[in-house]
Amino acid sequence: MKNNKLTKIIATTLVLIFAFSGIAFANPLSADVDLNVTADDQQPVYFAELEGAVTAGDNTFLQRQVEKALEENAQLFVLRLNTPGGLVDATMKMNELFLNAEIPVAVLVAPSGAIAGSAGAFILVSSDIAAMAPGTTVGAAQPVAMSPEGTQDTDDKTVQFYAAHMRSMAREQGRPADLAEQFVTENLTLDARDALEEGMIEYIAGNITELMNELDGTEIEKQGVTYTLNTTGAEILSDEMTLSERLQNWISDPQISFLILMVGFMGIYMGLSAPGTIVPEVGGLILLILGIYGLGLFDTNTTGIVMILLGLGLIGAEIFTSGFGILGIGGAISLAVGAILLPMEPLMATDWYTTFLVTVAGTVLGLLLIIIVVAQRVIQSRRKYTGGSTFFNAPEKGITTEELNPEGMIKTRGELWKARSDDGNTIPPQTEVEVVRAETLKLWVRPMQDKKENADQGN
Repeated sequence: MKNNKLTKIIATTLVLIFAFSGIAFANPLSADVDLNVTADDQQPVYFAELEGAVTAGDNTFLQRQVEKALEENAQLFVLRLNTPGGLVDATMKMNELFLNAEIPVAVLVAPSGAIAGSAGAFILVSSDIAAMAPGTTVGAAQPVAMSPEGTQDTDDKTVQFYAAHMRSMAREQGRPADLAEQFVTENLTLDARDALEEGMIEYIAGNITELMNELDGTEIEKQGVTYTLNTTGAEILSDEMTLSERLQNWISDPQISFLILMVGFMGIYMGLSAPGTIVPEVGGLILLILGIYGLGLFDTNTTGIVMILLGLGLIGAEIFTSGFGILGIGGAISLAVGAILLPMEPLMATDWYTTFLVTVAGTVLGLLLIIIVVAQRVIQSRRKYTGGSTFFNAPEKGITTEELNPEGMIKTRGELWKARSDDGNTIPPQTEVEVVRAETLKLWVRPMQDKKENADQGN
């Protein structure tokens, strides 16, 4: 019966992991993306979307998308934007990416009702071509600080720094620097019409098709190179987030990362309050590292390495201690997360990286199966009754090798056994004791002298 239960557990684990692997390593290109070039060899347009809070995952995704746009010889990279703001570090890296990309970058705030607030304003200003759909808004980019009491305004030094950064980008991209600076210093907001009139954006377009029609024939000068756009009817290429990018995006959401961090702290606290439980400590440690990463204190590469080292440490601890499989499972999970978070090196082939992830998934699967089987066997062996063998039968008497207060060790049949005083009283060392009962490998004993006294009283 127990073997059937174990078989079901293993089968369920296999199904779940293979299903997960199918999702994780499936080709990210959408079935709706047409990869055929147009008849006149018109260069394609590469398209990406950023929806919600700006996170480290978004930055990793956009870095990869711009690289793919260059590989596909795209004439233009278009980002559809709708965000209330996000992480400063990720936003600054996006600004650097757009300003230095070897391809014109257009940012479209859409659809109608969308916003480019706070971090979104920085992203829009850093683009080569800025456009907004009717009914959209940009601005309110004054930085705020997070504290236990909630959000609060940052110091003047920080505000002035980001205001200068916004002003510098606007001047570089030919936009009104004073107005861009007010996004930061005065939380200025502009709707699409006002932004067009003030020169903060160049176009009003409801979607990417309208924008491409507007841009057709436009010349863009960037880093000394003039790009002539031929976008009407151009093929639109797009991609989706990889598993690593989705994980980064989810963890680095400020609300999610804060919750992960708190749960991690709670797990460690519960583990320290009840030593030996193992599960809260292992889970809390993993969540604590992920929460720190989500808050931006660790970069992606560092977090991946830390998680891999933690996984190896937990698996090593499982081998040399009796963790009942919990340490090993925690190590396998940590290894998997670490492998996913490790970024792909620029000089490493994509096929190699995919193979690497599949290898990691297979290794983790193998470890989990081994740990489950071993843990199951250990638990069964500890619960199994072994009355059929005299070697494993509990002894009838022994001599204490140390004081039982109320637990200690006794020697019997040339072996050392863990024992406990049956009535809770202290039993001195070198006392002859009889075994009252046995549970697994622990003996409950009482001094032989007590047995003799009871026998005398009976006579």
